[in-house]
Amino acid sequence: MTIVAAVQMVSTPVVEENLATAARLVAEAAARGAKLVLLPEYWPIMGMSDSDKVGKAEPLGTGLIQTAMAMMAREHGIWLLGGTLPLASSDPAKVINTTLVYDPEGRHVGRYDKIHLFGFTKGSESYNESRTIVPGRAVGTVETTVGKVGMSVCYDLRFPELYRAMGPVNLIVVPAAFTYTTGRAHWEILLRARAIENQCYVLAAAQGGEHVNGRRTWGHSMLVDPWGEVKAVLAEGEGVIHGELDLTYLDGVRESLPALKHRTM
Repeated sequence: MTIVAAVQMVSTPVVEENLATAARLVAEAAARGAKLVLLPEYWPIMGMSDSDKVGKAEPLGTGLIQTAMAMMAREHGIWLLGGTLPLASSDPAKVINTTLVYDPEGRHVGRYDKIHLFGFTKGSESYNESRTIVPGRAVGTVETTVGKVGMSVCYDLRFPELYRAMGPVNLIVVPAAFTYTTGRAHWEILLRARAIENQCYVLAAAQGGEHVNGRRTWGHSMLVDPWGEVKAVLAEGEGVIHGELDLTYLDGVRESLPALKHRTM
């Protein structure tokens, strides 16, 4: 069995503040025995406007944020899945919303660019990520200490075909910044559904609280097992959730209910 952890944050517009918070919470996760740690979406910056992250975009392989992630992974000897950070794109007005993976030596070994861009309008509440983000095109998986991990981000959670395209995985990760409105309605049920239908663990790291920019995120970072049971959850505020990945239990679920083998399409 391997302990994994998800970090929940209430990120601010100041990158340096968020780096310090992430470093503290990752250290807490490692102290609890976690060998794989997941950060939330937008953990380095939740700006006053959507365009603020464009000014903080980093080229792949260099920059304050990427250096900090590599150092955290190496210092604690963990697999670090860096939520998302803004990577520079070919469009100077947009970024790529990217998950980067670092191994226990601090080496960059994996990447996933968020494919599905969130759009939502209800009353005065409105979001349109396509204004500042270039969508990804490729499914993302990485081999880690817990086996094959499938990567997704926030709004991706609503698209089950993405997870089928990963093939069998032991763990799905979902860094997110779900709004309070959509999270309250759909977050837990979608996470549990992805765990049940893919017969794997799901680890979700969320933004969770009232942000300086006035936005309120849902939080409820959680670990769900392959039977769909919630093993750990943190409602709001910054902190860490952790739990065990038992691959023997996972194999048992797949053996007793071989739904993945029964697929016809």
